[in-house]
Amino acid sequence: MESILQFVDSNLIMIYLLVFTIILGFEVISKVPTVLHTPLMSGANAISGVVIIGAIILIRRAAPDDILTLTLGTLGVILGMVNVVGGYAVTDRMLEMFKKKKK
Repeated sequence: MESILQFVDSNLIMIYLLVFTIILGFEVISKVPTVLHTPLMSGANAISGVVIIGAIILIRRAAPDDILTLTLGTLGVILGMVNVVGGYAVTDRMLEMFKKKKK
């Protein structure tokens, strides 16, 4: 328990920043009209790509016995890939609507 309190105490600013960005992101996304959600999701794929690269770097630099870092890195890769693949699938489906149908 003491190690958790020490971690929170040493990273308090980062925790505040994380909470602030979560709240800000929720507020920004909730104000976007429904029509723009799909193009916005398509643009967010680039951000998820950066998350995947960061997670891979995190995994490569982690010590073999550092289970927490390896787990968080693996979780970052998995969730980032789910977001990228889902975003591209939705974007592809959206673009199919604009193609002319063959007769």
